[in-house]
Amino acid sequence: MDSITATLLPLVQTINSCLSDYILVFLLVGTGIYFSVKTKFVQLRCFGEGMGRIFGNISLRGEKQKAGMSSFQAAATAIAAQVGTGNIVGASGAILTGGPGAIFWMWLIAFLGMATIYAEAVLAQKTRVKTETGEIVGGPVYYITYAFRGSFGKFLAAFFAVAITLALGFFGCMVQSNSIGSTIETAFGVPSWLVGVLLVAVCARIFLGGTQRLASVTEKLVPVMAVIFLLGAVSVLLVRIRYLPGAIAMIFRYAFTPQAIIGGGVGTALKTAISQGAKRGLFSNEAGMGSTPHAHALANVPQPHDQGTVAIASVFIDTCVVLTLNALVIISTLYTPGGILEHGYQGAVTELVGKTNLAQTAFGTVFGEKLGAMFVAVTLFFFAFSTILGWSMFGKFNVNYLFGARGRKIYTVLCLGFIFLGTTMSSDLVWELTDTANYLMVLPNVIGLIGCSALVVSLTRFDP
Repeated sequence: MDSITATLLPLVQTINSCLSDYILVFLLVGTGIYFSVKTKFVQLRCFGEGMGRIFGNISLRGEKQKAGMSSFQAAATAIAAQVGTGNIVGASGAILTGGPGAIFWMWLIAFLGMATIYAEAVLAQKTRVKTETGEIVGGPVYYITYAFRGSFGKFLAAFFAVAITLALGFFGCMVQSNSIGSTIETAFGVPSWLVGVLLVAVCARIFLGGTQRLASVTEKLVPVMAVIFLLGAVSVLLVRIRYLPGAIAMIFRYAFTPQAIIGGGVGTALKTAISQGAKRGLFSNEAGMGSTPHAHALANVPQPHDQGTVAIASVFIDTCVVLTLNALVIISTLYTPGGILEHGYQGAVTELVGKTNLAQTAFGTVFGEKLGAMFVAVTLFFFAFSTILGWSMFGKFNVNYLFGARGRKIYTVLCLGFIFLGTTMSSDLVWELTDTANYLMVLPNVIGLIGCSALVVSLTRFDP
């Protein structure tokens, strides 16, 4: 396994560097600007509406739906998919590689991504279909074929379906289980492979229960995991309150002068900060990837616009609340005077911390090393576990599109296998493979979104 990793890792890293540095940033920013203008900045106009729809409909025991989900269940499933290792491990990697300023670029990507994800959600609602068994399904494959009828549309849809199955159902679940296994092993001493066995057993039970059981789990899990993490993060920030203004200032200062903290030339450092913010931002909030539309398509709402505003709020919760709190904990404890990263990620410190244990180290400065590691392990378990549930469902819908109902059982078995495999593999290769598949998802999804832009505008509510 080590020899395969050593061979594949440099090749995959080179491919990802080209995609993220020269294609991804322009696609995400360009698409976000395009839909912001076309919808007259719906992310600002309808932000309050979206927050009201989420927090006005919170329920830990929603009514069982005949088909699909309630709006809150769909939002909880979408947030479950978004709030995963990207918020803890992904943000940690972005800060280490791109400096604290990478968080600024994550914010920018998230702001523009709110308009993109609004477009994804309303299109998923508009183009969703009901299968022969009465199940509601929707997502990019349906709005891609709506935009481009004929062989070109079928090719793009199939390309997307294969990419998302690999990116989320297989490699993505590996990333999540990898982070669960490594953090629990660090915190509690439980072998990661044993964690993998237990994780597979729990996931199998939920997968076999179908969409309704998954919705029932996520609507309970998401609010609870959010409260646990928020209480822990706010506790750390209250203890480090005198360093908080400086931590916030670093995010803005190092967004434009990252070479002061990560080294290298001005141009290279700035490109690194932006690309880290863009690709980790994508992995965190998933706007433009085409993943969360599968959840928003299931919502039983009066108008597509209604769920579009919920999608906007979900990006805000993911990036501007959860991810930002984690970033501030890291920066205010490790990058401030006396912190081990005060002078950047260089020298002997690189042997002590990496993206998989950076958050544990940060929380440990206040909670104590052991308790900090345990807290992050528990919260990361909830985050990553909920993401596995959402991503596995998204992959299943696309396998169904490609192969029909017969492919679902095979997919479920393979998905469970990848979940276990993730707890035994090198995290670097897992992350890089996931990035590659994520980038490949973006391409057909963005083409489909642009092709349906007129439909998005027709579904957007412009009145106050």
